[in-house]
This record gives sequence, structure tokens and C-alpha cells, in this order.
Amino acid sequence: MKIAFAGTGYINHIHAQAAANLGLELAAAVNHKAASMAKFGKRFGIARQYESVKALLKDGGVDALVVSTPNYLHASQTIAALRAGVHVLVEKPMAMNAREADKMTEASAQSGATLMVAHCWRFDEDVLWLKKQASRLGRIIRTKGYGVHSHWGPSGWFTQKKFAGGGALADMGIHALDTARFLLGDPRPVSVYARIGTHYKNFDVDDTGVILVEWDNGATSYIESGWWQPHSDGPEAATQLYGAKGFGQLFPTQLEIPNVKARRVDVVKSGFKFPRKEHCPQSMYDAQMAYFVECIRKRKTPVPGAAEGLVNMKIVDAAYRSGKTGKVVKIEL
Repeated sequence: MKIAFAGTGYINHIHAQAAANLGLELAAAVNHKAASMAKFGKRFGIARQYESVKALLKDGGVDALVVSTPNYLHASQTIAALRAGVHVLVEKPMAMNAREADKMTEASAQSGATLMVAHCWRFDEDVLWLKKQASRLGRIIRTKGYGVHSHWGPSGWFTQKKFAGGGALADMGIHALDTARFLLGDPRPVSVYARIGTHYKNFDVDDTGVILVEWDNGATSYIESGWWQPHSDGPEAATQLYGAKGFGQLFPTQLEIPNVKARRVDVVKSGFKFPRKEHCPQSMYDAQMAYFVECIRKRKTPVPGAAEGLVNMKIVDAAYRSGKTGKVVKIEL
């Protein structure tokens, strides 16, 4: 399989390494910044280099494209590739907003090409362990999750609304949001209430957010998003599950099951180390890329695909509306 990469920044180095680890042919790279693309091409031995996705698609000869460009380019590049019959793995957030995500979903359906959204934590070994163990907790009543950078944050296009669409919520909060959804079994959102603001830097996007999501299975998720926060109760994607029969959490990853007869709480440890050497390990991205390729080869609809990405964008949109109005926003799907 010949795979190309739109964007040659940090995260596409990770995706390209995942593709190389999987034995794919790294066929082409796209970036209007020549120096960044040259460095990327040199590291991965990619000779075919283009200033635009349009030029790449005109030349052809690729089966799949990883879109890891600034958010404002996700929709146009993804739709162009899908219409050319090229399968797409697009970075999170799926788009600038739900309206764009909806158009991407439609393009995938019409073309038949695969569209997957890189909600990477669904491929993490700790997350998968907790997902497997969650039934021991009984009905999940509420969750708490974190997508927070403490004492630092990104710069450049990430902090400009016209390029990113949103700030810490779109960048980090969506990790916490999608991890909670995944652990809950992808319920549908009913309503969102959010308090969102910019308090630590001079951005035109948010650096602080608290979001409450009500799900159609009766559960409620509390999510914190942030950049430059003075503290975080957990690392990226750290999530807690409060069930009717027990408690589960990520990072450190374990269960706490009350033993009423013995008057104690039994702790079930996952066996995974915490803290990790690398909190976002290459192995997580390797597993994500392998699943993307499997979906293409077996003609499977990926999860997380367009449907999951679109729902997440509707929640993000609703959170920003709630943040502006101070009111609960109902979500129609």
C-alpha cells in the first residue's frame, strides 16, 4: 500500500514512523513549507514532494493519505482525496466544526473510500484494558476526564481561531471527550453545558474549559480542557469511571471494587507502569495505523470513523455555544 502525508510537522513524523513500522510504502509528502518537507522527506526517504494535495492527487499513485495539517485544511484536503478514491486518516479534531465534518462524511459515503479519524487513545493498551474491565463496574453513572497541558501550551496556528477553529477544547479536550465516549460504548450526546474562557495567554481561542455532557444512556461526563494550566489532576486522556459497583481509572490504570462482606476495597491493578516513559507511545500510533490499513483492506467501516468524528464535532460546537450563552445546549443527531 502506498501512503502519502499531508503536513510534515511533529504528528505526521509519528504517523509516518507507524506506516514504516508496518511495512507500507511511504510514497509522497505535501507541505507548502519547503524546509519542513525536505527534512521529512530525508528522514523517511520520500522523494515525491508536493506543495498541495491537489498536485499530489493530479499525479496519482497513492492509495491512502494521512491529513495532519492545520485544522482549517482538514475538510478540503480530505474531501479532495476521498473524491479521488484515496483513503484518508485525518487528525483530530476532524474539522473546524460539525458542518465541515458532515461534508467529509458525505464525501466518504459517496466515494466509498475509507475515512478514519485519528482519535488515538482508542488504541492505547491502558485504555483498552479499562474498556475490557468496565463491565465489572456495573452501570457507569459518571466519568471525569482530562485533556490538559499544565505549565505549557502550543503556539502558532493552534492559537489562532481562523486556522484552528477552537483552542484547548478542540486540541486537548477532544482527547478526554473521545476517551470517555469510547469507554462508555459510544453513547449519543443529549446536551452539553460548558464554561470556556481564555485566562492565561493572549489568544483569540480558549485556554480553559469545563464541559458537562449528558449521554443517552443516562451517564454524565465531566471534562476539563486546558493549556498553560497551573495543575492537572491527570495526564492527557486520564479518565475515571464511577460505576454502580465500583470505580475504574486510567493513569494509573486500575479498578477499585468494594468488598462489602470483608469491609474492604479490592484493588485490581492493570500491571501497566505509571508514569510511563512516553505518555503518548509510538506503539499506540502503530496500532492505530494497523487498524486503518486493516479497514481499507477488509472494506470495514472504521471506528472511530466519520460517524464518531462528526458526533465529537457536534459536542465541541455545542460546548462553544454553551460557553458563549451560559445555557445548556441540546444536541440533535
